[in-house]
Amino acid sequence: MSDHSPFHTPPRFSATFDEHSIAQIQRAAATGIYDIRGGGAKRRVPHFDDLLFLGASISRYPLEGYREKCGTDVVLGTRFAKKPISLKIPVTIAGMSFGALSGNAKEALGRGASAMGTSTTTGDGGMTQEERGHSNILVYQLLPSRYGMNPDDLRKADAIEVVIGQGAKPGGGGMLLGQKITERVAKMRNLPIGIDQRSACRHPDWTGPDDLAIKLTELREITNWEKPIYVKVGATRPYYDTALAVKSGADVVVLDGMQGGTAATQEVFIEHVGLPILAAIRPAVQALQDLDMHRKVQLIVSGGIRNGADVAKCLALGADAVAIGTSALIALGDNAPSLEAEYQKLGTTAGAYDDWHEGRDPAGITTQDPALAARLDPVKAGHRLANYLAVLTMETQIIARACGKSHVHNLEPDDLVALTVESAAMARVPLAGTNWIPGQGSGGY
Repeated sequence: MSDHSPFHTPPRFSATFDEHSIAQIQRAAATGIYDIRGGGAKRRVPHFDDLLFLGASISRYPLEGYREKCGTDVVLGTRFAKKPISLKIPVTIAGMSFGALSGNAKEALGRGASAMGTSTTTGDGGMTQEERGHSNILVYQLLPSRYGMNPDDLRKADAIEVVIGQGAKPGGGGMLLGQKITERVAKMRNLPIGIDQRSACRHPDWTGPDDLAIKLTELREITNWEKPIYVKVGATRPYYDTALAVKSGADVVVLDGMQGGTAATQEVFIEHVGLPILAAIRPAVQALQDLDMHRKVQLIVSGGIRNGADVAKCLALGADAVAIGTSALIALGDNAPSLEAEYQKLGTTAGAYDDWHEGRDPAGITTQDPALAARLDPVKAGHRLANYLAVLTMETQIIARACGKSHVHNLEPDDLVALTVESAAMARVPLAGTNWIPGQGSGGY
């Protein structure tokens, strides 16, 4: 017999006030503070899975995988730099700081990237010997905080990335909580030990593109005009931000979507500010094309890159390379199922652990605890990252050859269709089975 009265319907959960929303309200009511976590957006947004490649058949001629070459190299910084960066693969490691990550994690990133002929990036907080010593190509980030910044390290770097925004928190500053501010981190950042660090949301010495142009010139002069200068923006107004970065003199534009990770920021920021990277690539490419700078100023995109299909789709939409962060950490060992018992003790589970700000990472990656950090073998972790980068590259090549391309940069929007109206409009490619691009006329077969 049913437990329900014939006059009452069974319990029904609200789509608006779902289990997660109710838990958020209850946590806020109990604590009076907003939730902080690491990682990237977890909500479902239009992403690369909503696009498909059109492989070759009669109308296109595919390349033989084992006999015909498909190039993957990319050169960054050809606009002004005397010494552009040459990468063997179109996948780079995004900026993740020492402080957010352990020294062993930074070393592992350098080892893995160098084994595959690509670059790593310092992140906020300055340059460490672990990454400079093991990264054949290192990009030095200059953020609003200026933590650890000095001209000597600028000259040691192979490129400089001026960070204006980050995909997980465009318009917001960095955050590193006190439990990760060790003596070494504090010394590098000129901070008190154990005190929460919240860095500025904007640079202190310029307010617009004209000022930024002066700053970029200063950086070029410091480095004798040798180093490529990147400008990184969070995906919000990609057309205008890309155009202004080019106007300011950037050699490379880095565009980071909302699926990109962060060491720590407000949950509401991660989930509700910024654009999915799928929606940002085409406007940025359009800005470069309108300025006749596409492929002259290189475009790196990031935010939720997981596999070679994602890489290939970014390149087909007009990017020159991609950057990976969260997936690189997973390759090192983050959220490993073998650590499930320890994740359970932290109140979470493998695959969902995102409390990187707490510094209790059992994988030894997002921590400054010496005992936990020692768990990560940088040689073995670097090898895992190199394997992952190799697979990303091979998968990208497989798709490019299937589309008849002898270089991954020859992939183009005509090689793509979309499965949803939203993704078709964002990527500006036809809805599958039609020639209709939403917002750009109508039609169909």
